[in-house]
Amino acid sequence: MRTEAELLEAARRYSFGGRMDKSGGGPIFVRGRGSEVEDINGKRYLDFNSGQMCAALGHNHPTITAAVQEACETLIHAHSSFYNVREIELAERLAGLMPEPLKKSMFLQSGADANEAAVNIARKYTGGFEVASPHVSFHGMSDATRALTFAGWHAGYGPSAAGTMAMVAPYCYRCPLAQTFPDCEYACLDTSFELIDAQTTSRPAAVLTEPLFSAGGVIEPPQGWLADLKRRCEERGMLLILDEEQTGLGKLGSMFAFEDEGVVPDIVTLAKHFGGGVCISAIVTSAEIEERATADEFIVTHSHSNDPLACAAGVASLDVVEQDGVPEKARRLGGYLKSKLLGLADRFELIGDVRGRGLLQGVELVRSRESREAATEAGPQIAAQALREGLIFSVRREGSVLRLVPPATTTEAQVDEAIEILAGALGQVRMRG
Repeated sequence: MRTEAELLEAARRYSFGGRMDKSGGGPIFVRGRGSEVEDINGKRYLDFNSGQMCAALGHNHPTITAAVQEACETLIHAHSSFYNVREIELAERLAGLMPEPLKKSMFLQSGADANEAAVNIARKYTGGFEVASPHVSFHGMSDATRALTFAGWHAGYGPSAAGTMAMVAPYCYRCPLAQTFPDCEYACLDTSFELIDAQTTSRPAAVLTEPLFSAGGVIEPPQGWLADLKRRCEERGMLLILDEEQTGLGKLGSMFAFEDEGVVPDIVTLAKHFGGGVCISAIVTSAEIEERATADEFIVTHSHSNDPLACAAGVASLDVVEQDGVPEKARRLGGYLKSKLLGLADRFELIGDVRGRGLLQGVELVRSRESREAATEAGPQIAAQALREGLIFSVRREGSVLRLVPPATTTEAQVDEAIEILAGALGQVRMRG
């Protein structure tokens, strides 16, 4: 095998850049198992980003690899205009997990694909056009979903797709409206819908939102926000699309995040660990919405839509979520991780807020707890030092939020190891000014 230096030189010459976190350097990974990955030099890392959050069931889970192997021996790819057995089985399994009336599924490849299709379904169903999303949202990097991704990644791409608008997100730690919950009575929603009503040129079609904003900084809306949002959508004939790609299938401690508020959305999108590491996404909606959209000639497909290999991985991922008790694991392990992060907050004034649910936790860094000025220069320092010590996680909000997403296979001992590394990195931060 070539050396790391040789491979990095080859990557410099032949691999296209443009990666989200702009790494472009080492380490170079060669294998993974459970909550750990290993680089070309044999160094072990705790992966508290779950790959690109797609290995949240654990790297190379044996149930997933067995399903993929079986598909490789039977049928990898199929004509997407016809049904295949795995696709039907996966749709049936999802229907069993979803509340009424969410029983109709279609399968694509990426989260962006699913969100884009969900928006188009909403437009077909309502006859409306405009779609709104909170200003800390992340829904993908295609042209259509980038236009509804307001957490960043916009500069230099020219005008966004028409018919998209930002809402004020429920970011209570640093409220854009300088309000305090619950006294605000969801002022962010009052302001947002006043703006939506003022800007719409026709009937608005939908709101697309995450139930917990992951890439935007692990921001959790206050209790009741989602239910109030659903009510306001219904008043206007809009659909509520929930992007559960980073929050669903047990990661936050319930099968779906919307269950915690008793809200049933009109459309749900799934991706990330839905395939256990294999790329597949889903749109789930009601028979009524499907019937009206398809009657209006709604069609969306890609070359690998509904592929049996991907659908087999999807079925296996649901097996893991249910049989391994992932929601319960997420509650237990997430509670343990949060307690350790709160312990770090007691030790380091740099930590202004600890938040999140289950296996999606965030730490917001501040120069001062009184002013809450974002410590954007601290996050990259901490992440770089942690990486050197064998811990991977991501940094969001221009460097002021650390996001930790350990796989469900993680042990308390591994959490302790990660916290020790993180504490060492926090202690080495050097602030300017």
